[in-house]
Amino acid sequence: MKTSSILGLRTTIYKVADIDKAKAWYSNVFQTQPYFDEPFYVGFNIGGYELGLQPEEAPTPEKPESVVSYWGVEDIENVYQHFLKLGATTHEKPYNVGGDIITATVKDPWNNIIGLIYNPEFKAD
Repeated sequence: MKTSSILGLRTTIYKVADIDKAKAWYSNVFQTQPYFDEPFYVGFNIGGYELGLQPEEAPTPEKPESVVSYWGVEDIENVYQHFLKLGATTHEKPYNVGGDIITATVKDPWNNIIGLIYNPEFKAD
């Protein structure tokens, strides 16, 4: 396998107990409507990347923390506060992880972790 055969991140999927409520919540916090909307999958285009919602077969309040996807933002404090105002809860408050890079994580109403990152050095290809 050549290094160039990996094209990069395409989709982040969050499992939710109530896909209709989750669709409304994610539409509100990301300020966009889904481009794909079916009972088995709801897809949003967030800055050229896919945010997907799938219904959980057996809803659980415990979600693994082994992988976190971070959504790029310009003003992390304002975006972090926006998510909290709309029902997310704090997982990790904004903090500097080195240089000018700041990260934060929140939990959606279904306990999925949503990462936020301000990284002025990152440039998508």
